[in-house]
Amino acid sequence: MLSKKGNQKREAASSDGSKPIVIQANDLTKAYPLDDNPAKRLKQLIWPSKRNRADEFLAVRDVNLEIYQGETVGIVGRNGSGKSTLLNLIAGTLEPTSGELHVTGHLAPILTLGAGFDPEFTGRENALMNAAVIGLSKSDINDRIDSIIEFSGIGDFIDRPVKLYSSGMYSRLAFAVAINSDPDILVIDEVLSVGDEAFARKCFARLEELKSAGSTILFVSHSSQMVIELCDRAILIEAGERILTANPRDTVAYYHKLLYAEESAHDSLIDEIRKFDVTGVAESTDSKGLSPPSTDVRNLGQYDPGLLPESTSEYQQLGAQIQNVRILDSRDEVVNVLNRGGEYTYAYDVVFSESAYGVRFGMMIKAATGLEIAGQVSHSADEIIEHVPGQNRARVYLPFRVNLNSGVYFVNAGVMAAQNGEAIYLHRILDALAFRVEFTENDRMTGRVDLTASSPRTEFSSLP
Repeated sequence: MLSKKGNQKREAASSDGSKPIVIQANDLTKAYPLDDNPAKRLKQLIWPSKRNRADEFLAVRDVNLEIYQGETVGIVGRNGSGKSTLLNLIAGTLEPTSGELHVTGHLAPILTLGAGFDPEFTGRENALMNAAVIGLSKSDINDRIDSIIEFSGIGDFIDRPVKLYSSGMYSRLAFAVAINSDPDILVIDEVLSVGDEAFARKCFARLEELKSAGSTILFVSHSSQMVIELCDRAILIEAGERILTANPRDTVAYYHKLLYAEESAHDSLIDEIRKFDVTGVAESTDSKGLSPPSTDVRNLGQYDPGLLPESTSEYQQLGAQIQNVRILDSRDEVVNVLNRGGEYTYAYDVVFSESAYGVRFGMMIKAATGLEIAGQVSHSADEIIEHVPGQNRARVYLPFRVNLNSGVYFVNAGVMAAQNGEAIYLHRILDALAFRVEFTENDRMTGRVDLTASSPRTEFSSLP
């Protein structure tokens, strides 16, 4: 039975009855004929029962899945496994050969950079057309076009033909249109990694907002870390088949085993993955040791004036204001390019316009995806500052060591106080600044954070 799509309400819900199903596929299949004989292809189109699967390439094969409202789900798999074809079926840009597909709610796809863009039209004209294609009404488009243009951050290029755009500019505009449409379902195909770090963080911050508002996010990515950090569940596709749906870490672990398995072990590994999909019990686990930190502790840094976050947002000020957020090196110079293993100080000022009680200050370091990596507060719950009079300034210094892998990170700043027996933020700045950790040559570190306390050792002995 062919796909049935639309905004109709469905009775299906998750197994515990708490969340409705917004995407449901039953035996979903997409086949492409291998025989280019037009007569034979027409015959199979008219009489589907006479199809011979031996004459077809099955890009997606009998896929069954359920995606619930508010979930973020990643799809992983080797190149050519059918990930993008599955997303295109869900987005409606491809028609299934057989099976059923039900999609409930307004869906916004970001499938290919610039897909549907006319290279001769300006960015503004393409944004207006693209917004209409994904279902926005004329009044909605008029209300949101300024937000779309502002989010894209491409400046005067918005009124120039998109044939002049770089891939990063295509990415910015496509993202800006899709995520400003407030979709019920956002479908993204391997474009999250395009663009600079600041824009990537801006996109992830917006994805967090959509998820908090109850939107469902489905995306394909080759970035295992992104899948682990963003997703509630992950799906592993192999040769067009869904062979595993599980928590992101288990799914990514099996994806890596499949990616690097010898051809002779491929079939047995597929059987193992299918068994885990049913039972949730792994037959074996592999452990990997953490690599050591760099022993070259360098406490100096540099300043890159172009390294600025685009995702900064602030809480309402309730009698206090955070100012002059910065990172200081051992020379007390402002830096944002840091060395692995170095010791730095996160500093900011807080101006109190009103008296405050039970005061503490804090910081939080996040990855571009929004994953909270580490943070600290100035005082424990037993050591809070009992009273800060109004018309006072506090200078906050929070030292930290950079035990992070190379990459760009973002830092929050906050001042908390007690009101009516509850802790509240008097002021908070999200993504107040960005910093970059430089790559270290001959690096042995893996993951995000280095936890190793000493250099590694390897001991050999002769066999008896």
